Amino acid sequence: MSDHDPAPAPLGGAEKPGAAPADDREAFERLAAELGPQLRLHCYRILGSLHDAEDALQEGFVRAWRAFDGFEGRGTRKAWLYKIVTNVCLDLASRRKPRALLPEASGPSDPTVPPLPPSPEPWWLEPCPEAWSVEEAVGPEARLSRREGVALAFLAAIQLLPPRQRAVLLMRDVLGWSAEETASLLDVTTSAANSLLSRARATLEAEAPLAREAPWQPPEGEAAELLARYVRAWEANDLTLLAAVLREDAFLTMPPTPTWYAGRDAIVSFAAHKSCGAAGRLRLLPVRANGAPAFVAYRREDDGAFRPLLLQVPSLSPGAVAAIYTFLLPAGAFERYGAPARLPG
Repeated sequence: MSDHDPAPAPLGGAEKPGAAPADDREAFERLAAELGPQLRLHCYRILGSLHDAEDALQEGFVRAWRAFDGFEGRGTRKAWLYKIVTNVCLDLASRRKPRALLPEASGPSDPTVPPLPPSPEPWWLEPCPEAWSVEEAVGPEARLSRREGVALAFLAAIQLLPPRQRAVLLMRDVLGWSAEETASLLDVTTSAANSLLSRARATLEAEAPLAREAPWQPPEGEAAELLARYVRAWEANDLTLLAAVLREDAFLTMPPTPTWYAGRDAIVSFAAHKSCGAAGRLRLLPVRANGAPAFVAYRREDDGAFRPLLLQVPSLSPGAVAAIYTFLLPAGAFERYGAPARLPG
């Protein structure tokens, strides 16, 4: 956890009917403190929203606390708490539209015209701060690594799944729970849990095959060089260098606006028309999001100080940048990613 993202308060002002023994409350607080960070990440994976994940976790803690003295020891308290929190997430997911990386309602934008206004309803998959990417106890049946299980492309792909399939896939392939444990979590038979998993995997293979592959992990020196050139291109407003680091079929998306650009030429044209001006006007601060290198772009203001403008998460492929996920965050949100409110001029 980071100073900017403290552990969620498990109970807030929630109380149980009647008096709760002090040792019960202490035991629950310890359980919540131990599992809270990984449960919050679990909620984020299902919902694709930081705010919704925090709300679901808080509601799950309240439900669990009110039922704490009814825990009868069938299974572990960890499984019991995961079950409660997962059910809260499934209830919420059934009432919300799935999150995405690209807007479904609009095709690629013309880079020579102004971007569209922000969407009134949140449609985008929110980036995950590094402080949320906690170490988890993973079972022997996990098929995805910790990095793969939080990658933007994978999380966007599983949003294609119905909520229960999404949950089963996460429990089996990311957390490595057994079929029996997963069935118990959803109150279904083992064969039903296996069927849900089979359908989820088939959907991903058919509709999002790249999401089932490990994110490309270049040799350390190669990645560092590619990212250094990427930073120089933006900071120096060097459009030739920007074109050189982008793959021909790269795309750039920039929620909350549904504007996005398809292809290297469109991205470079956008940078030419809407860049922040001369060399030195932008400064990119390296951070991490969704287990990958990311950058907070700062813009130099009239007083000479640099203030955060947006978060960029470039997706790397062999030798080039395949996509730029750009998030136009509100001013106070950058602290989640370890970025200060200003940089000196």
